[in-house]
Amino acid sequence: MADAESGTLETMRPNPAWDADSYADAVETLSEEGLVFRIWGGDWCKDCRNQLPDFGAALRAAEVPEDRIHHHPVEKEEDGSKTGPLVEEYDIELIPTVVVERDGEEVARFVEEARVSIAVYLADELRS
Repeated sequence: MADAESGTLETMRPNPAWDADSYADAVETLSEEGLVFRIWGGDWCKDCRNQLPDFGAALRAAEVPEDRIHHHPVEKEEDGSKTGPLVEEYDIELIPTVVVERDGEEVARFVEEARVSIAVYLADELRS
């Protein structure tokens, strides 16, 4: 679940307790052919450790091919700014951030937190 250029986020290891049946609509939406998922996070980040394992499980349940899931590990500088692969190009300030692309164009973005899980938030964005 990572591309060689960027590395791997351990926090994306799927949560084995995540119940795909409870999120069937989100899983179906995330399984759409051609969607590419770019995930910025840090294994050191509390929000990432809390949220990304469930998102990893959702992507697994949606059977998203590994070549369409790109991990972008981020480090935090002393001033709080983030550094890492494509951080500047995608204007990443908070993590976790997940960008969903279709045909090279951004179609949805999750940034740091929401009242619902990453999978549900992105599925809602993709359906709207």
